[in-house]
Amino acid sequence: MTPDELERQAETLAFINSELVGRLDRQSDSLAKIDNKAVLVVGYALAAASFLATRHAQPVLASLAYAVYAAAAGCGIATLALRNYPDIDCRWLVNGYAERSRAAILAALAANRVEDFEFKKCRMKAKARGWWVSVAALVIGTILMVTAILVQNERHDRPERPAGRPAASIVGFGSGVH
Repeated sequence: MTPDELERQAETLAFINSELVGRLDRQSDSLAKIDNKAVLVVGYALAAASFLATRHAQPVLASLAYAVYAAAAGCGIATLALRNYPDIDCRWLVNGYAERSRAAILAALAANRVEDFEFKKCRMKAKARGWWVSVAALVIGTILMVTAILVQNERHDRPERPAGRPAASIVGFGSGVH
């Protein structure tokens, strides 16, 4: 674009920039919500693993539940760790654009914001994927934990018969033979 064409587009560029700012704000809100959900998943996984540690549970199922809870917590923490976003370098903005026209500055800002949006979009997809994996692992871990506790409790609740003695029968009842 020539400088004259750029100046004629100044109003349009201002509108585009305001729209980009709004989209970047909404994107940042979405990223923050994913982070909040990831914190909840990590907290729940740690609490559930602690709860399981205080119960008598079937060892193999409990071990699998611990492994899946560790995976859920790990994915949740990895989701939180993906938070390094570029921002507009203020010094570059002042030094590079102080002498330029309003339209040239708006064009540069729009281009920079589009790059930021695309970068964050990729990160947001990765964070969402990590969160879904952690939620799936949390659900599987909870199912394994409940199963481990129920299986172990069922074994303890079953009455044991002494070895070598048959169960009492109705035929021998009251006959005086013991």
